[in-house]
Amino acid sequence: MKKVLVVGGTGYVGTQVCKKLLSQGWQVTVPTRSCAQATHLQGLVGLTLLEIDVHDEAAFTQAVAGHDAVVNLVAILHGDQAAFDKVHVALPQKLARACRAAKIKRVVHISALGAHAQDPQSAPSMYLRSKGQGEAVLIEAAGAGAQRAFDLTILRPSVIFGAQDKFLNVFAKLQKVLPFMPLAGAEARFQPVWVDDVASAVALSLAQEDAGTTSAAKPKIIEACGPEVFTLRQLVQLAAQLSGVRGGRGRPVMALPLWLGHVQAALMALAPGEPVMSHDNLDSMKVDNVASGALPGLQSFGITPAALRPIAQSYLNK
Repeated sequence: MKKVLVVGGTGYVGTQVCKKLLSQGWQVTVPTRSCAQATHLQGLVGLTLLEIDVHDEAAFTQAVAGHDAVVNLVAILHGDQAAFDKVHVALPQKLARACRAAKIKRVVHISALGAHAQDPQSAPSMYLRSKGQGEAVLIEAAGAGAQRAFDLTILRPSVIFGAQDKFLNVFAKLQKVLPFMPLAGAEARFQPVWVDDVASAVALSLAQEDAGTTSAAKPKIIEACGPEVFTLRQLVQLAAQLSGVRGGRGRPVMALPLWLGHVQAALMALAPGEPVMSHDNLDSMKVDNVASGALPGLQSFGITPAALRPIAQSYLNK
């Protein structure tokens, strides 16, 4: 039985990836700082929790050894430059060194739509710039052709939706308590993708035959997007409609100019917990979060991306 290390496997997307890999016969190891905070994974047959700090390079390198593949899902949406660099750049550097040392054959890395490995600094936000730098690190480490160290697949998803998402669920909950919905970036465009489709793409990436005999082999970059494009305003309105806010009418959406959006983000940063919207999130929305069409999509795996409405209705209308 093949073994895979899933870094970030305790998170929302990571949990679905683990379940998908287990269903396809993989033996899964999930590193976590605290097994007590991963009780939702305990008891899954074929899954082992490993209590380590993945930012500790010696411990991480030891954890990678003995596996056939590594999946990296670790990401943050909020933080300062140092935090983004630690998670999105330094961790891939550690991962690359560990994979080369352990002679790992296949790596799947979850990046983000809007990241650019060739020109990371062209992106408008710290999040996207650091994501692009992380891609570049892994692409360089993997190599290409006969000299490559490991097969690499990079998935660039748009915003991910699903039963426990922190996207549509958040907008639905806010509209249950707010008289109206102040919204910065209301016309920003997204191409939401179902979490199960992303998990399937990860599993299929690992299941593909090793292409080690061709000198043309190089890292694959996939744009993981759903079939529909929505503005943020439309997604907020859809969340309210499907969750039954005001009989499905939702709340009035008040589009905010960018400067006022940054004022709102500053105020939200003062509240406890993770902010709904940050300055860096607003910077990310300066570019549309939709497929470029220049790269393969989920269809290259034989996946027909799921439409948002029927799936979102199944979990919002409860």
